[in-house]
Amino acid sequence: MNLLTKTLRQALLANGAHRDGLARDPAPVVKFFNPCGAATWLATELDADGDTLFGLADLGFGCPELGCFSLAELAGVRLRFGLRIERDLHFSTLHRLSEWAEAARRAGSILAGAKLLRRTPATGLSDPSGN
Repeated sequence: MNLLTKTLRQALLANGAHRDGLARDPAPVVKFFNPCGAATWLATELDADGDTLFGLADLGFGCPELGCFSLAELAGVRLRFGLRIERDLHFSTLHRLSEWAEAARRAGSILAGAKLLRRTPATGLSDPSGN
């Protein structure tokens, strides 16, 4: 599976190019997941290097955290039965990254945090890319 489409890559790069410090809080653009486990990543930005993503990472140990992760490393992961890290084709959200981080930390994982967010109105983003 191609982890990023051209459209997703452009949205992530645009968010990465327009960092305004703490004032900017876009919604995640893309969700990656381990089909054999609990690991989940939500990315909001891609650096100009085309590899360094920023977002919320949850490796399934109960401590989701904000930070950078490598697209190439995600693409290079080899799992059982020939599976790889996948992109959630149906992911979309109007919740900002800070909302995801708070819910995930409170619930112990991104997946459990998603259940909390379903009951919470978004803070008013007009589109999922945060623009």
